[in-house]
Amino acid sequence: MSTVYDFSVKNISGEDVSMDAYKDKVLLIVNTASKCGFTPQYKGLEALYQEYKDQGLEVLGFPCNQFGKQEPGDSEEISGFCELNFGVTFPLFEKIEVNGDDAAPLYNYLKEEAPGLLGSKSVKWNFTKFLVGRDGKVVKRFAPKDKPASLASAVEGLL
Repeated sequence: MSTVYDFSVKNISGEDVSMDAYKDKVLLIVNTASKCGFTPQYKGLEALYQEYKDQGLEVLGFPCNQFGKQEPGDSEEISGFCELNFGVTFPLFEKIEVNGDDAAPLYNYLKEEAPGLLGSKSVKWNFTKFLVGRDGKVVKRFAPKDKPASLASAVEGLL
């Protein structure tokens, strides 16, 4: 696999989605959780999405329950929580694993292309963010503590 476009994922409704649907877009791919200290970042992610979506940004949220069991809900609960509490309109996907033997293939690719601190291939926590250019190649990984607003200049540089 050479770009994110080579993968398929399931949206929050369980439908197959080819990542090819996001070709020529700048992507911010984020593993999310509803009961995490970083959960308020949904608001910042939505603001970033609203600011730049017309210029070609897509924020893609992938719920994950691997960190402190902070995403216990099913797809309907997750979707409702995000919409009700944070007004999320960017695409959400089915709950996935981002580390281990059952990690989603897309996430294995992201981690390989943009290792973390000291070359770590694992995702350390919820709200790790991967920025992908219009060519489908991973540009940078951002830590959970990096607030969405702080990514604006990196996003602008790719738009």
